[in-house]
Amino acid sequence: MALEPLTIEHIPALVSAASQDRSTFGFTVVPDGIEEMTNYVQNLMSSHRAGQDVPFVQRRVHADGSQGEVVGCTRFMNIFFPLGRIVNGVLVPDEIEIGGTWLAKSAQRTSINTEAKLLLMTHAFETWGVQRVAICTDERNEQSRRAIERIGGIFEGVLRSDRPSWVASEKGKLRNTAVYSVVSAEWPQVKLRLTTILGASSF
Repeated sequence: MALEPLTIEHIPALVSAASQDRSTFGFTVVPDGIEEMTNYVQNLMSSHRAGQDVPFVQRRVHADGSQGEVVGCTRFMNIFFPLGRIVNGVLVPDEIEIGGTWLAKSAQRTSINTEAKLLLMTHAFETWGVQRVAICTDERNEQSRRAIERIGGIFEGVLRSDRPSWVASEKGKLRNTAVYSVVSAEWPQVKLRLTTILGASSF
């Protein structure tokens, strides 16, 4: 799996990925069709320019190293800079959230999500030197919660009526959010756990 910075050129591939079995997107916002996907990508790119998000597409990589199809999106979001640290001349965050993640049906329950979390957290902890990475999901999304726990996220609690619900029948309502995190002291063990799950020693 490879992460690529999101661009307008990814829109057709994302439309294709999102057109697979959409019944699996019950708790996640996944644009449907070219118009929705275009708005989605443009909004994320605007948020990126404003320093609010760092969005990526997730691309399948074959065993021979060749690139495969785009299978979804993920991003750094809720980026906080309370300490004002500068690394290599760049202001870097002290806390971030990994979220906005969705995968095509064909990529769900594969190693892709685990690989993406490893790449993102490695960058967050080892390049930026963040102190905390948050991963959040709808309180009712048991599949997502088990996946977060499997990769080493520690449950912190539930924020009530915290964010818009993406359940189609709940438009205009707020969801309860289950909050998980990994802090810097836990990262070496979490990294070992992730690489062990993937059957690899390093990335």
